[in-house]
Amino acid sequence: MALGWIGTTDLDRMSWTCGYCGRTVGGNIGFGRDLVNNDDKRIYTCPYCENPTAFIRERFGAVTQYPGEILGVEIEHLPDDLAALYGEIRRCVQYCAYTAAVMASRKLLMHIAVEKGAEGGRSFVSYVSWLDENHYLPPGSNVWVDEIRKRGNDANHEVVIMDRTDAIRLLDFCEMLLRFIYEFPARVTR
Repeated sequence: MALGWIGTTDLDRMSWTCGYCGRTVGGNIGFGRDLVNNDDKRIYTCPYCENPTAFIRERFGAVTQYPGEILGVEIEHLPDDLAALYGEIRRCVQYCAYTAAVMASRKLLMHIAVEKGAEGGRSFVSYVSWLDENHYLPPGSNVWVDEIRKRGNDANHEVVIMDRTDAIRLLDFCEMLLRFIYEFPARVTR
């Protein structure tokens, strides 16, 4: 009984970034399926946190990790609502829910504006304008904000599916914006 899991076996050794603890790990303990049918599905057990990670060969040959590694970083000094929404965006990217991540990125801008003092119940454009007029947007970030608007509108109002690239780009911008508005000012006042 390896790592407390029942029925584990030795698999081919591999390394990965654990989607639970975030550590780069390696191991060969987990669960495999019958190789007679060329079934490329494996579940490895993280040697650090002992949680399972599945590796599945998809239709076109690529191997996908579930859960994937969590992208973005923890941001300090966020109000609870914003921390929860930012966490949702990170988990959506982690679990390949890219359209949901893009839509939530758009929503994050609205939440930031209201949390910083904008009146609720307004349009997305009015929240972006408020953030800009009140100097919460860094210089040159209007292009990024417009990208969130466009991609968010597409995800929300068109019959399109967002991809990993879209979601990661917006996650990166959200991370930068949250650090700019919340984390860095709090570091100065300590």
